[in-house]
Amino acid sequence: METPDRAKIMKRAYELWEDAGMPEGRAEEFYHLAEQKLREEEKSDPPQTPDNQ
Repeated sequence: METPDRAKIMKRAYELWEDAGMPEGRAEEFYHLAEQKLREEEKSDPPQTPDNQ
């Protein structure tokens, strides 16, 4: 399983942080949560190949 792109993780972490009310001191928590969510999305949405387009 590939690790999501760091820029994607950072963007998603920021969105999650905003949605949570921008709490201070929890950057690492939101980074890991974003990484987890992106990995779950990649599992449920396989990459497009000529066979499944």
